[in-house]
Amino acid sequence: MGFEEIIVKIDDFVWGIPLIVLILATGIYLTIRVRGVQVRHLGKALKYMVQNEEGGEGEVSSFGALCTALSATIGTGNIVGVATAIAAGGPGALFWMLVAAFFGMATKFAEGYLAVRFRKLDEDGHALGGPFYYIERGMGPKWKWLAVLFAVFGACAGLLGIGTFTQINGITSAITNFFDPNQTSKTFTILGVQTNMLLVGASIVLTICVGLVVIGGLKRIAKVTEVVVPFMAVLYVLFALILLVCNVTKIPAAVVEIVTGAFNPSAVTGGAVGTMLIAMQKGIARGIFSNEAGLGSAPIAAAAAKTKDFTRQGLVTMTGTFIDTIIICTMTGLSIVIGGSWKPELGLEGVQITTHAFQSGLPFNPTVSAFVLMICLVFFAFTTILGWDYYGERCVEYLCNGKQNLVKIYRYLFVLAIFIGPFMTVSSVWTIADIFNGLMALPNLVALLVLGGLIGKETKEYFAKQKAPKVE
Repeated sequence: MGFEEIIVKIDDFVWGIPLIVLILATGIYLTIRVRGVQVRHLGKALKYMVQNEEGGEGEVSSFGALCTALSATIGTGNIVGVATAIAAGGPGALFWMLVAAFFGMATKFAEGYLAVRFRKLDEDGHALGGPFYYIERGMGPKWKWLAVLFAVFGACAGLLGIGTFTQINGITSAITNFFDPNQTSKTFTILGVQTNMLLVGASIVLTICVGLVVIGGLKRIAKVTEVVVPFMAVLYVLFALILLVCNVTKIPAAVVEIVTGAFNPSAVTGGAVGTMLIAMQKGIARGIFSNEAGLGSAPIAAAAAKTKDFTRQGLVTMTGTFIDTIIICTMTGLSIVIGGSWKPELGLEGVQITTHAFQSGLPFNPTVSAFVLMICLVFFAFTTILGWDYYGERCVEYLCNGKQNLVKIYRYLFVLAIFIGPFMTVSSVWTIADIFNGLMALPNLVALLVLGGLIGKETKEYFAKQKAPKVE
């Protein structure tokens, strides 16, 4: 049995029915506990998102913390992840992605709330928080082993999965597909993978850029993401919106395909892709990869926010899933379904699927459309790399009790992984990322379920106080 076959079996086990049920059940349970906060208070959350709190303790502004979290979530999952989900599970995978995202907003709210409630603040203002602290402090010291497991899986996810290989692979694939679509460049072999100078050159440039930013730590990452994240999100949404407006008459049929395919894939695909279970599995797995609700990564960034209000930060954190999946992934998915780019007979994979959708759907020269998508993917993936370096470093910091020498070693290994990423196959890269995502989610989901009562009680009290009349 080859390496790829082994990791596929592990992935199928990790992302089996039990984990899918656990993720959805946690989101549904928390939605009930916080009384549908993702619907009732979405407007307030979007207001808080751009309105920094005054007088709070922490390292960066709430908006900076959100941008750091968004930098890690808005990435290849929005462009490549949606494409691979629909290619494997049919259009119905997008439906399950959105279902998971809706309940995932309540999950994200709970994560942001707990991150600030149980974080650790040093005298110099350095903040450290996330699932490892709300497991240890919220559930009690006897559960420290579960916190350690999360930190180990989180460090591995950053170094070997979602934070490096998938992102750099997506970037270099997009660059290669644009500048050398016919694969005419002279190739040679590195690590058993056929490559060329264009790919190697892109890897070197990106590795240097990542190194220059991550060496500056959280504050430099936050400064970069506060500028890049809003710019790249607006650019991508603008072009996706143009595509949808130009194909507005095809949207109703695409929606029917998505809903029908969620429950009866063969009715849409003719049996060309998987079953309802596969559509659900791929949709939820790629949705979690994209918005990270339940993974426990976003609360690591939320813990650094300058705030003293747990619930407010929960609301701000929740907007990440709304922006990432409900808006951006939906636009990507509709574009792919409208263009039929996911169909197996086209023989496309990964970023090629989304590129085909943009080229066929936008009213521009195909070269312009491909260039815009390439630029968006490069920015998306680059900022995701920055965010996940921060997450991984905080996990290592927890494991080694704050020893910065070990954190620096992890940082250099992270930069090295950026260079290695392009020379791995697309399928194995995404499979490894899925495995670590699933393993990372388990300890965090346990903590959210255990602490759900506390979150619900205190959230109810918070909104009750806001409604109460003010006494002069």
